[in-house]
Amino acid sequence: MEEIKTITVFCASSSKIDDCYFEEARKFGEVLAKENIACCNGAGSIGLMNELSEAVLENGGKVIGVIPQFMCEMGWQHDGLTELKVVNSMHERKEMMANLGDASVALAGGIGTLEELFEIITWKQLGLYSKPIVILNTNGFFDKILDFLDQLVEQNFMREEHRKMWKVVERAEDILPTIRSFEVWDKNIRKIAAIK
Repeated sequence: MEEIKTITVFCASSSKIDDCYFEEARKFGEVLAKENIACCNGAGSIGLMNELSEAVLENGGKVIGVIPQFMCEMGWQHDGLTELKVVNSMHERKEMMANLGDASVALAGGIGTLEELFEIITWKQLGLYSKPIVILNTNGFFDKILDFLDQLVEQNFMREEHRKMWKVVERAEDILPTIRSFEVWDKNIRKIAAIK
């Protein structure tokens, strides 16, 4: 694939989670800074989003945060980011984050992270998004969801080809090599989005 300049990351805003998730978020932030790749995230000031942003910034990297106005009014934004983009809605936030990144990565997270991951997979299935999607499966966090995705294929709710829309890694240091190894995704895949 072409040079990676920015990676969009979906991840938790919760701080009451196991240390292993913070460790992997920090490692990934360090990798991004070292590789001079900007991180785009949801601009939160707590949880894995904060840990990731701090790791990037502390190592001389760049973080672009995208956040809706109502969240700024709640004071949820990280004020030390390289760039903070304030938008009107969650829909606008997700679209901008998808457009800014050369790939999307999902770390552990709650319902918001899962919603972002499933939406970007849906866009890819419909040929609206052709960039790599990587899931960091720290501590087996996504195991049950990955099993469920397999079930969708096995029961003909998705095609076998759709398994290629994402890749799964266990360690933060494997994310970039995996992104770089992605095959080019054909936008014409939308022709087989439905199973008849």
